[in-house]
Amino acid sequence: MGVIEHWNRVLAWLAEHAPATRAVLRPRYDALPELRVPLDLQMWWSVYGGTEEGLYAEILPPFYTPLDADRAFVLRDTHTSKRADASEAGSPTSGFHPAWLPIAFDGTGDVLAVDLRPGVLRGCVVEWDQERNEMIKPEWTSVVEMFDQVATALETRSAVGHCFPEVNTAGELGWRTS
Repeated sequence: MGVIEHWNRVLAWLAEHAPATRAVLRPRYDALPELRVPLDLQMWWSVYGGTEEGLYAEILPPFYTPLDADRAFVLRDTHTSKRADASEAGSPTSGFHPAWLPIAFDGTGDVLAVDLRPGVLRGCVVEWDQERNEMIKPEWTSVVEMFDQVATALETRSAVGHCFPEVNTAGELGWRTS
């Protein structure tokens, strides 16, 4: 299955079990400009238009709200804090690398980003910790793997890493960490 199918699994689960979280997600209605990003990311952004302004939808563990393409590029430009170097995708680094493209934010400065540096892991998803100003290792090998694992965890009420999905009484998805 591809990214769209896994994203649709997430949306279907949210509609049934966490309707308040589902309600703040917007589809993309306008044309997506040609982007130099991995095809799976471009396909997801062709159908996903972000969240309502100022609202969170913590779909990605442990507490990340997915970004639409437009906000992702703005956030990258505000976060980039180091010069491009010869390091390979997925390799640890300090500073926010200019070849990372944010795909989700947590509201406190941390982001999930697709690593667009060259190498075998090009397209992997990394977590950048703003406070420590570092990325240690890839979280997922691709956006497809990320959404597959999240959809499976939701459908089976199982863990993604150290996080378990929970829905509060308001119908909002959150992730409990163990």
